[in-house]
Amino acid sequence: MNEIDLSRVDLNLLVIFEVLMDTRSVTATAEQIGRTQSAVSHALSRLREQLGDPLLVRVGGTMQPSPFAEAIIDDVRPILRSIRRVIAPRTLFDPATSDRVFRIAMPTLTRVIAEVSARVEAEAPGVRIEWLPAHRDVYAALSEGLIDLAHLGGEPRLPDGLDEQVMEPFSWVTFARKDHPALADWGREAWRRYPHLMVNVTRSMQNPFPVSGPSGGETRRVSAMIGDSAGVASILARSDFLATFPAILMAWDMEAHGLVAMQPPVDLAPVLVRFFWSSRLAKDAGGIWIRSIVIEAYRRLQAEAEAKLSKSLLHPCQHVQAAQGGGV
Repeated sequence: MNEIDLSRVDLNLLVIFEVLMDTRSVTATAEQIGRTQSAVSHALSRLREQLGDPLLVRVGGTMQPSPFAEAIIDDVRPILRSIRRVIAPRTLFDPATSDRVFRIAMPTLTRVIAEVSARVEAEAPGVRIEWLPAHRDVYAALSEGLIDLAHLGGEPRLPDGLDEQVMEPFSWVTFARKDHPALADWGREAWRRYPHLMVNVTRSMQNPFPVSGPSGGETRRVSAMIGDSAGVASILARSDFLATFPAILMAWDMEAHGLVAMQPPVDLAPVLVRFFWSSRLAKDAGGIWIRSIVIEAYRRLQAEAEAKLSKSLLHPCQHVQAAQGGGV
């Protein structure tokens, strides 16, 4: 296979290609980058010749990308982003005047998101945060500069090239509606009897426990699985589902939805939780700023949630536990 001579590749062609993929219009691209339409058309022709593909073809009133163009654009964007970062003037990050976009991948922790957003709006009104789901390709996205900060639990070891901030491990709490029949005899038997709702945030995050529990062969019946925790409280309030989560996920939603918090009647090991980011950007002033805000908010709210629920946590019935084989 013949390799392309990179010395013949004009970087400006890739810049124009990126804008064309966004606008799907030669006219709009010319206006956006300050070139003439003929210059944009000529650049597209040159890139077609170099790559051996039509890239974008006019269909009706718009230009539609070829399968090859669709396939390479996701590789082109991080390359251009990295180049822009390398050649950008070295200036101090000033939150008050910055218009930077930060991308953060984490589960939907509504309280954390709300507090971080409020502080960013107060300190840096021009900054925008894109909150993204924590997907299985999060490590590659960090390395490529597509994500600035990620938060996951359960991973025993991070790949090389990532820095981390380890947080306090969290304990598990089981939630149910306040008139749930399990409350009358909360224990292992009730744990097994009623259906469980599970949130599978990402394939790369370990579940807190499998369907077959880690202690004494305990088994729970998982009857539903969803990909986001945002609607869990509403689901629990209208069903006989039980759901087991960290306190920070539900501590502020449970009262509004009439839920109660219970200590799980089986042993569930605490989960390692951490924030991580690309080692290449460890000293980036903007990255340091946003990390400090997010991690500070998370740490404080996690402690607040644990303290809040510890006061009202329903423990397994002692007589029920004894009848079922002793405490957990």
